[in-house]
Amino acid sequence: MKAFALRLACFAALLLAAPAFAQTPATPEWISALRSGGHVIIFRHGATHNDQADTDPLNIANVSKQRQLNDQGRALAKEIGGAMHRLKIPVGQVRTSQFNRAVETGKLLGYGDGTASVDITEGGLVVSPNENNRRTKAMRELAAAAPPAGSNIILVSHKPNIVDAFGKDWVDVSEGEASIFKPDGKGGFTPVARVKAAEWAKLASAVN
Repeated sequence: MKAFALRLACFAALLLAAPAFAQTPATPEWISALRSGGHVIIFRHGATHNDQADTDPLNIANVSKQRQLNDQGRALAKEIGGAMHRLKIPVGQVRTSQFNRAVETGKLLGYGDGTASVDITEGGLVVSPNENNRRTKAMRELAAAAPPAGSNIILVSHKPNIVDAFGKDWVDVSEGEASIFKPDGKGGFTPVARVKAAEWAKLASAVN
């Protein structure tokens, strides 16, 4: 009887433990894919001051007249970069808009200073419709460009550029949000995932 009771107790303990094992989170497929490289990660710049505006947009060097990252935007950009490093996501290139909020976001991710490019800089009403169309085409071409082997590319841009390039499904893209694309090698790309700014740290904690 004692042996039977012991076996019954062990069986009950296993049943109680089973849900804990079942709840262990699996690594999302897209994170595993990013670890192998071959993707383009397009961020909207981090959170900014809502009471600021770009009041001298024709003079991109006049940083003091641009909307800037706020403290939350800076903290989340660092947090995102830290989470990406813990998730072992390799990044070979960082390209940003010329506006300081995008440049600063790119730096705070922790993959190097990056290169500022007019191709992914918000144009708005201060550039011609033809130039805005050219930048839209350039953004799509960058999303379709294969990264260096074994790495990913990060682009840091703006909501208008992202919506123009990828359509109305991105009209709700939030500050600091990442859109991940997989180039298909034929001049196109496939959307893989969208990740809100605050989700990266949760993913890093759950997966590691």
